[in-house]
Amino acid sequence: MRPLAYTSPYAWFFWAVFLFAFAPEFSLIARSKSAPGESADRGSMNVIIMAGWIGMFAAFLVASIPQFVLRHGTKVWFALGLTLVLLGSLLRRHCFKTLGQHFTGNVKVTLEQPVIQSGAYRWVRHPSYTGGVMMFLGVGLALTNWLSVAILMVSSSLSYAYRVRVEENALEASLGEAYRNYMQRTKRFIPFVF
Repeated sequence: MRPLAYTSPYAWFFWAVFLFAFAPEFSLIARSKSAPGESADRGSMNVIIMAGWIGMFAAFLVASIPQFVLRHGTKVWFALGLTLVLLGSLLRRHCFKTLGQHFTGNVKVTLEQPVIQSGAYRWVRHPSYTGGVMMFLGVGLALTNWLSVAILMVSSSLSYAYRVRVEENALEASLGEAYRNYMQRTKRFIPFVF
């Protein structure tokens, strides 16, 4: 059984949503080159990029393995997946706008940078990463294959976990007590939960 994402007309919806969601990510990567000595990234951007590419490749590769295909409610899983991709992308775009010049592809903190606590940042410290995980989960569900879901969730969760540790260390070192207070008041990814 071929995934809906591989059959017409569903493939048209899948690829339209996929491109809408992921195209801004490529422009973010392209403009995130830092000057020497300016970044505290510790390779986390490269980890996310590699995990994303490898995870996506593997998820698409295994999507047709019959043992893992979601046979019941396939269209519902497909629609739920595309909805998650869209919502995750919209959340990330909200984060791009809320952080403005402080949203960068690589970890970079300036001394005059404020602790942003508006929009989604009022509730969680890393809503853009929540959005990213939603996008990866959505792709897996839209492929209607549990193994694809598992691959994308593991690859995105591990890479974002590393990125968050690097980013929070850099922000705490540069912004000090203001960021420590913000950390105590907010959760990392899901309001009031985690």
